[in-house]
Amino acid sequence: MSSMLLMIVSAVFVNNVVFTKFLGICPYMGVSKKLDTAIGMSMAVAFVLTLAGGITYVVQHYVLEPANLTYLQTIIFILVIASLVQFVETVMKKIAPALYKALGIFLPLITTNCAILGVAILSVQSKYNFVETLVFSFSSAIGFGLALILFAGIREALDKREVPVVFRGAPIAMITAGILALAFMGFSGMVK
Repeated sequence: MSSMLLMIVSAVFVNNVVFTKFLGICPYMGVSKKLDTAIGMSMAVAFVLTLAGGITYVVQHYVLEPANLTYLQTIIFILVIASLVQFVETVMKKIAPALYKALGIFLPLITTNCAILGVAILSVQSKYNFVETLVFSFSSAIGFGLALILFAGIREALDKREVPVVFRGAPIAMITAGILALAFMGFSGMVK
């Protein structure tokens, strides 16, 4: 139980996929201008990342390894994730139209989010079992969401402040992202 707790703390704070692995930077910079957009993207990523973690575990251990096709891992994982997102989008459209409408454009955007693929590959490289893969995937999604929501809140606050002209837009966003990354580095002594 304590190893699971350490895995969760590590994935959320210490080894945050955005700040230490540099995964998911495109949505981190692109979707973080509004807090409500960041929250929607975070929820969609949490759902898809957890599902993708479980499915890629099954594909890796019951298809690729027995068939000695592990060299196709990246390509197969990309296909699995893209198919999963399309399937989830279709099912949500029919079963939960309100949720589908709330997530809107975020589901298709997740197809190109490298954090999904990166976490799936990190799970395989870490030799996690199925439950550990699900916990790691969900925790990584929480860490991604935390980074995205914090950044969006700061960017919204900065929009209401007088920022020097040369720092407006992308420059202040990059400086803010760097400061947030440094802040998360403060957790690095907690877990190995």
